[in-house]
Amino acid sequence: MALVVVLYAYNDLPDVRAEHLGAHREFLASQPNLLLSGPTSDGSGLLVFEGEVDAVEKALDDDPFLAVGLIAERRVFEWTPALGSWKTQLGL
Repeated sequence: MALVVVLYAYNDLPDVRAEHLGAHREFLASQPNLLLSGPTSDGSGLLVFEGEVDAVEKALDDDPFLAVGLIAERRVFEWTPALGSWKTQLGL
């Protein structure tokens, strides 16, 4: 199965983000194919899934952050790791 990376760019709505963060994290935690997720130092979000791009996009359409207008841009693409220690450790 492929690795799928998702980049979220957020709208600058800190109060809305704080209010819905718990629901957003619960939603992501419920995704069986989610490998890693978390905020980045520039205020974006990075998620890594195992699966297919179309299926990940469809699943993320139900993200509570999307429903309340927090996601300004969502980029979803397949990723093929080529080098690095995690490649061997994860069997990629």
